[in-house]
Amino acid sequence: MPLADAFAWVDETPVAAASLGQAHRAILGPIDSADTGLTGAVIKVQRPGIDDIVRIDLAALRRIGGWLTHVRLVSDRVDAPALVEEFAETSLEEIDYLHEARSSARFQEMFAADERVAVPEIVWERSTRRVLTLEDVTAIKITDHTGLLAAGIDPVEVAPVFAAVMFDQLFADGFFHADPHPGNVFVTPVADGSVAQGWMLTFIDFGMMGEVPPSTRRGLRKMLIAAASRDGKGLVDAARDIGVLLPSADTTQLELAMTRLFARFGGLGFAELREVDPREFRAFANEFQEVVRTLPFQLPDDFLLIIRAMSLTSGVCSALDPAFNLWDSVEPYAQRLIREERGNVVRDLGTRVSDTAGTLARLPGRLDALLTRIDDGALPISDPTLERRVGALERTLRRAVSALVFGGLLAGGVLLRPDDEALGTVLLVVSVIPLAQALLPGRRIR
Repeated sequence: MPLADAFAWVDETPVAAASLGQAHRAILGPIDSADTGLTGAVIKVQRPGIDDIVRIDLAALRRIGGWLTHVRLVSDRVDAPALVEEFAETSLEEIDYLHEARSSARFQEMFAADERVAVPEIVWERSTRRVLTLEDVTAIKITDHTGLLAAGIDPVEVAPVFAAVMFDQLFADGFFHADPHPGNVFVTPVADGSVAQGWMLTFIDFGMMGEVPPSTRRGLRKMLIAAASRDGKGLVDAARDIGVLLPSADTTQLELAMTRLFARFGGLGFAELREVDPREFRAFANEFQEVVRTLPFQLPDDFLLIIRAMSLTSGVCSALDPAFNLWDSVEPYAQRLIREERGNVVRDLGTRVSDTAGTLARLPGRLDALLTRIDDGALPISDPTLERRVGALERTLRRAVSALVFGGLLAGGVLLRPDDEALGTVLLVVSVIPLAQALLPGRRIR
């Protein structure tokens, strides 16, 4: 279809250009405008022959990855061919604009109910594998201090919101924007009062996206909680869970090193760390020279994009606020995760108590039926001590049920009390009843 038939107007001067393609502003035709409710659009056009260039580059990288398997210093810590394949998969997805459109739609759905985030609409009728047409959402570049201040937006307030949005993607949703550099994130003022903070973060360019497997996500959440709690042992345990530690790692020394590291430098932002006397870092390196020398870490295959995303996030936040302290964003987020984990523990414990108690509670009834059959002579038993033993077993089971219920109420009270003192106290008080039933001997009246 001729360009003039597809769009009412196209600016021949690109608004942005990159190695894979370039973007042009356009105005949709009347039919597309009526269908989408949009007028202004941006067209991303892929450079001719880019497929072949990417494949040639990937072939060279695969060869280098193969060579690196013979370098022990590298191969012990990184599966170079696997990392190359991860990069190759991402690169091939980047030159498929329909894949980018689907990723954009998924990201939009993920944040549909979140007033912090906006995502441009896709014009599907004007999008192909090599051409992507989307809503023109150009606004204030996230690191444009002058533009933000002119719009009445404090850059210092933007930094923690951006960090929290990225944390949500990595630790909660498991689907994240892996290229959140300043050119891919805008701050869009919202003047109609529909958004409490008066602005939204608008993400664009969803060609490079990452997935965090559930097991890795659980490990990352555990690591974040440990870091916020300054828990050196917890951090090492989490690192082991997600495969960051080498199997040969001396965890005892590493735990001690992490604990000392937290005690001295934990909570310091990058600006504050720059003010620390270099001799302190040297003293730490000397104290734990074996850990520093061996560096017992490895890079799991799915960590490349995670590290990239977090590195870019930190850089953007520091550009917004030179005094930005990542800990200030990590700690409240980790506290939220801790509250969620408490809720999960209570729910899981409640389910297990209910299931087990139900099973145990049914056993005395079944034993009653068994004893009745014995009394009626329907089940001849030659051992005269069996009934006495069954009775003892029944009493033991009843006490076991009481002990189990006590444990559930006690654990629930302890976990809930920091967040809901009234409910936690009630559970602790009520737990005394099944405790008494479990501890005090009693006879069942027959």
